[in-house]
Amino acid sequence: MRNLPLDDPGNPPLSGPVRYLWWLTLRQWGILGVAVLLGIVLFACQAALPLLTGHAIDSGLAHGFGADLWRSAALLGFLGLVSAAAGAVGHRYDVANWLRASFTSSQLVGRTVSRSGHAITAELPTGEVVSAVANDALRVGELFAVLARFVGSIVAYGIAAVLMLRISVPLGLVVILGLPAVAVSLAALIRPLQRRQVAQRDASGRLTTLGSDTVSGLRILRGIGGEGVFNARYREQSQRVRERGVDVAGTQSWLDALQVLLPGAFVVVLVWLGAHMAIDGTITAGQLVTTYGYAAFLGWPVQNATMMVQAATRAHVGAGKVINVLRVVPSSGATPGKAPMPAAGAPLVDTTSGVHVDAGRLVALVSADPDESARIATRLGRFDDEAEASTPVTLGGTPLADLDKTALRERVVVAEATPHLFSGTLAAELDVHGPQDEERLLRAIALADAHDVVDSTPGGLAGELPEKGRSLSGGQRQRVALARALLLDPEILVLVEPTSAVDAHTEARIAARLVDARGGRTTLVVTASPLVLDHVDEVQFVQDGVLVASGTHATLLESAEPWAPAYHRVVGRRLDDSTPADGVTIITDAVDGRALDAAGTDDDPIADEAFDELLATFDDDLDDHELDPTTPPRTGGRS
Repeated sequence: MRNLPLDDPGNPPLSGPVRYLWWLTLRQWGILGVAVLLGIVLFACQAALPLLTGHAIDSGLAHGFGADLWRSAALLGFLGLVSAAAGAVGHRYDVANWLRASFTSSQLVGRTVSRSGHAITAELPTGEVVSAVANDALRVGELFAVLARFVGSIVAYGIAAVLMLRISVPLGLVVILGLPAVAVSLAALIRPLQRRQVAQRDASGRLTTLGSDTVSGLRILRGIGGEGVFNARYREQSQRVRERGVDVAGTQSWLDALQVLLPGAFVVVLVWLGAHMAIDGTITAGQLVTTYGYAAFLGWPVQNATMMVQAATRAHVGAGKVINVLRVVPSSGATPGKAPMPAAGAPLVDTTSGVHVDAGRLVALVSADPDESARIATRLGRFDDEAEASTPVTLGGTPLADLDKTALRERVVVAEATPHLFSGTLAAELDVHGPQDEERLLRAIALADAHDVVDSTPGGLAGELPEKGRSLSGGQRQRVALARALLLDPEILVLVEPTSAVDAHTEARIAARLVDARGGRTTLVVTASPLVLDHVDEVQFVQDGVLVASGTHATLLESAEPWAPAYHRVVGRRLDDSTPADGVTIITDAVDGRALDAAGTDDDPIADEAFDELLATFDDDLDDHELDPTTPPRTGGRS
């Protein structure tokens, strides 16, 4: 038996549930074979017990307490010990098979989800994915937990039938024909049970989806007063799940009842026939006891056969749901890239917009439309090959789609505007590749100005963060994500609005430290903040998805080109977009508290008013994002 989880869950066939289950069988044939062997030993020993008991009774009646009786008793005791040992060890292997199949399915789903990107949520509801791990993988494993005992029961049934034929042909025929008839009668309920189980599984998946979607947006839901609507919808879907569950329980109860009734009737018929034959002298008293023993024992094969059919039915449904997840094609890297990786220092170019990032430079990307600049940044990270096929991005002249995705991820990292934080320790959240030196972690925290996160987390770096970092404010979450990105230290780092949720003073410190942190490395920052733009090597301004200007922030401010007023509006936080271009107010140094108009004076009343509004905006940012964790970070331009 191997340790779990597995190092490599493998690559299963996805043509259908049966092929998938057969693939799992071959994957664990070793421990499955041992379990089957132990199951055969267990039930073969139990099948021999009635025969030995009957023989001991006949021997005792005929010869008293002789050697033959003692031999039979000793053999009965030995078979009992072997049966107990086989049952105990066999149960261990049954559980091992269940866990192995369940873990394999769960790991396959997890691997698919982690590699699929946004494709998984685009094709399947969240609840389907969660249920595939929480329910369906376990149902698949149950099949392998009962398989060994089922095979052992079938072997025991064959042994019992042969022994009964040796005792009496009529009794043997009753066993051979009657037991399958009982099993077929029970199997008649399996198909309706399967239909009801599928309906209940679908209803449960929809309920899980509703619950998970609501939890992710719970604060927004509370903010708009939508708890009542959610409660009504959840209660309605919960009742549907209950109704489907009652349907399943009704059929299941009939099946459970018949599992007792039909084998019991079979025992009555067999014992009645045996008793009449014993009275007639056709069989001995010991053989009558043997007949009763087999009649009682053969209830186990019936029960195990029914359990096998039920487990196989549930496993077939569960395997189908797992395959639905595994069939999701990753949004990028579905076709392995074969082109050689460009040498270090190769420029990253978005051919559609003209945005380019040269080696070793700190570049800012500015756009009047925040979504536009975010789309360009996303393309640079190769997140969706199909959607980006018409907007290719090259690294050193080679399209990203032609490169190996794993190697590309090591060289190009995109940190999105709304990063996700997982549950776990703060240190583990920062270090995605394994244990890092604490000094290196603290350095990244200092670069991201996130000391307050360490101080406010009980236990510091060893302290636990809840899912999505809900205990942190919006600004704190953003700075933790920035520290995480800086720790990766990739050759090319793309940061989308990394400081949009922090106050002006913090933003100024981060911008200054970013220059030192990424010195000699290639960095693109999507931002419209003057506090950041003042520190970059180059600003690239995009309009309508096309690069229209590039240069330093000061150079672009001084330009009189047609695009200049639009640039002023974006970086100057224009309060009134209808103001003529020559009256645009440009904030060039918010930290020093100066507001200059386009003519370069500092006594313009419009500029003074704009500066007051700017300070209010900064205060609002501080209040909203640092003190109120419910407020989402800004993802747009700073206007």
